[in-house]
Amino acid sequence: MSSKENAATQRLLTLLEARYAMRVLWSLRDGYPQTFRLLQDSVGSITPNTLNTRLKELRVAGFIEHDSNGYNLTLIGADLVKRLSDLQAFSAKWASVLGRKK
Repeated sequence: MSSKENAATQRLLTLLEARYAMRVLWSLRDGYPQTFRLLQDSVGSITPNTLNTRLKELRVAGFIEHDSNGYNLTLIGADLVKRLSDLQAFSAKWASVLGRKK
């Protein structure tokens, strides 16, 4: 990997590591716009201030957009969530391995 690719990967991971960032993205994965309040309920136990901060960061990064219907994933955001969905299959596999170790 080039240093440019490494830097881009590091920036992406830093953004996704922020508290609730992945939950916000995951809550929008079905493709339906969500209002601030609905998104807050979907994410769960997130303060309005934290949600505002995450939404701003994800908008600046180009992963979400806001229109009169609410918040939605952009094309690049949907691509990211699609790639992250592999984690769901992996986590089920991983959980079954952990379950056998008990």
